[in-house]
Amino acid sequence: MLDAAVKVKGAAQFIDDLTLPGMLYGRILRSPLAHARILHIDTSKAEKLAGVKGVMTGEDIPDRKYGIVPKAKDEYALAKEKVRFIGDDVAAVCATDPEIAEAALELIDVEYEELPAVFDPMEAVKEGAPLVHEDVPGNVSASIKKEFGDVAKGFKESDYIFEDAFYSQAVNHAPLEPHGALAQYDPLKGELVIWSSTQIPFFLRRNLSTTLLVPESRIRVIKSKVGGGFGQKIDMYAKDFCACWFAMKLGKPVKFVYDREEVFIATRQRHPVHIRVKTGVKKDGTIVAQEFRAHADGGAYNSTAPLMITLLGFFLMIPYRVPNLLYEGYHVHTNKPVGGAMRGHGVPQARFAVERQLDMVAERIGMDPAEMRIINSIHAGEPHPAKFIINTCGFADTVRKAAEAIGWQEKRGKLPFGKGVGMAGGAFPSGVSNMSHISSGAVVQLGRDGAVNVLTGAADIGQGAETVIAQIVAEELGVPIDDIRMTAADTGITPLDPGTFGSGVTVRAGNAARIAAVSVRKKVFEFVAEKLEVSPEELVAKDRKIYVEGSPDEGIALSDALKAYQYADLPMPIVGRGSWMAPATEPTTLLKENGNFSPNYSFMTQAAEVEVDPLTGKIRVLKMVTAHDCGRAINPMLVEGQLEGSIVGGMGQALYEEVLVEKGQVMNPSFLDYGMPTTMEMPEIETIEVETEDPLGPFGAKESGEGTQVAPAPAIANAIYDAIGIDFNELPATPEKVLNALKGKADQPK
Repeated sequence: MLDAAVKVKGAAQFIDDLTLPGMLYGRILRSPLAHARILHIDTSKAEKLAGVKGVMTGEDIPDRKYGIVPKAKDEYALAKEKVRFIGDDVAAVCATDPEIAEAALELIDVEYEELPAVFDPMEAVKEGAPLVHEDVPGNVSASIKKEFGDVAKGFKESDYIFEDAFYSQAVNHAPLEPHGALAQYDPLKGELVIWSSTQIPFFLRRNLSTTLLVPESRIRVIKSKVGGGFGQKIDMYAKDFCACWFAMKLGKPVKFVYDREEVFIATRQRHPVHIRVKTGVKKDGTIVAQEFRAHADGGAYNSTAPLMITLLGFFLMIPYRVPNLLYEGYHVHTNKPVGGAMRGHGVPQARFAVERQLDMVAERIGMDPAEMRIINSIHAGEPHPAKFIINTCGFADTVRKAAEAIGWQEKRGKLPFGKGVGMAGGAFPSGVSNMSHISSGAVVQLGRDGAVNVLTGAADIGQGAETVIAQIVAEELGVPIDDIRMTAADTGITPLDPGTFGSGVTVRAGNAARIAAVSVRKKVFEFVAEKLEVSPEELVAKDRKIYVEGSPDEGIALSDALKAYQYADLPMPIVGRGSWMAPATEPTTLLKENGNFSPNYSFMTQAAEVEVDPLTGKIRVLKMVTAHDCGRAINPMLVEGQLEGSIVGGMGQALYEEVLVEKGQVMNPSFLDYGMPTTMEMPEIETIEVETEDPLGPFGAKESGEGTQVAPAPAIANAIYDAIGIDFNELPATPEKVLNALKGKADQPK
């Protein structure tokens, strides 16, 4: 990776490492109540505290709501009139040091009128339940009902019909780096600069413009190094707005950094989802029809509500053929922490239900679960009920290779009690294109000395995006990656880019960079071809040389070509521009219409081997295998790292992680109390790359990493069933649940 050395040395600059002369420090006052009307806020004592330079409340700011999805804006930067969950942003202060800012919060007096609250999404949709937002009837802020094919007919044609219920818990992203922002304002130029730990700088600029009433052209967002995001750093938060507001009002730089408890209670989490699945199959295991109903607990605000509830449903259509599907999805408000995008964005919850039930159905009809997955696998090029365009698909191969690596034939149903193997499949997009104008841009500059500058709006949040983009450019120009200099994710310098979400960076930004690099290469080739008296199509760029293909001796060093180019009075540096967007219609929304919403799709199978201790209930994952169709791996080492990280994240969802909430209060908002897999729980991990040359990805690449998170949890749950014969349809599968289930099994009549 390009930035590996600076990170290993501890020299990488994250938000909390940044300082500016005269910098002030900000803190947020948060609601202690789950649902209440704000009657009065007295900030006078805080304002008088020595060292305090500014205090603000919702009354001080413009009456402008924001949100990551345009049609779902429902948040103010600071609460106005009401608070809707414990941790809601009420007021902000800034002072000369963090301790004074923290002390000032204690001096702010807020008078509340407590209101009835609702904490269960299944209760929130009932008539008479307290409304979290008065303008959201029934607390359902987003819903979708879609039917593909004829479900009623499909069930009539089925030999077996099964219905089961599932639940996926709330999971926190737990990025190692807490959220932060540092803002500086130049009153002479009227320009605002903010450094933020964000995944989507251009979207953040848009939301800041909306809420601050400042033109986007006057706002510059710079993404600093980001110590993990996983979707949690997509949204704008109070820290971004308040840092900018104070900087503009006070003329001094202002920094906000959340503590760990704030990350848990006041940012975003993976949605808890209640799911019911009804599936009809033929005797040979062919899936004929499916009904799927999901209630997602969105907490107090929308965040990505419409997109999340839509993706959850549409990804029921891959990796298996489901000719007849009825999906109902509901995003429900409760007085709890807010749900948002998290690695997989609704798909892990759906896949847990589908993959668990698939194993249950296979058991009931006496079929091997691996074989059932293969016979129902989608294949490239075949018509799709939801109008997906599947250019390449290696799913069936991923099942076979994962099964072989885990020892499926030798172990499934044949190991001693307490040991078992399981598998689960999945699929994921390489960037969603369900909204138009999701384009990436790039500029490539080739200088007189052969150095290459690349400007890209892509946001590298640790996944290696800048490295992959640099590799693509280096390959096209025939130079080593050491010759590439990257400038990325700075709205004042770099081209437009939607940011890091939906695993679309390599395809979107990679294609844009490749187009820009090809433009540069074309200009150089046209010049060199004339000198060599050949056509440009005959030339190759490699190892800092340009030569006739098949004749390395018939060429010229790149440095000599650039010198001649300059002395011919041609403009230097040589500049190429590129922009790439997946096909999308305007307006396009899967809530209303079907269609292809990704340039390509990756496919994967995870297989797990577990050991369950019947005395303690502890589950140990012995081995995890992931076979992943990611197209062509541009950087195999980065792909392997992404796959391994996703597997461990999936292990957390399966066995350890859960945000515990009682009456709206998060009970485990720290790394001390929140269960996460550590190096002590790491199993043996085997990654298998199943390459399929995709026609739309740069050099054939597709998504790798995020999609791998969708299947480990059901694979582990399926392995637990193989080990002890107990179905776990609710996550996480903790030792306590294992012991209770074993006791219940023992108590049953023989």
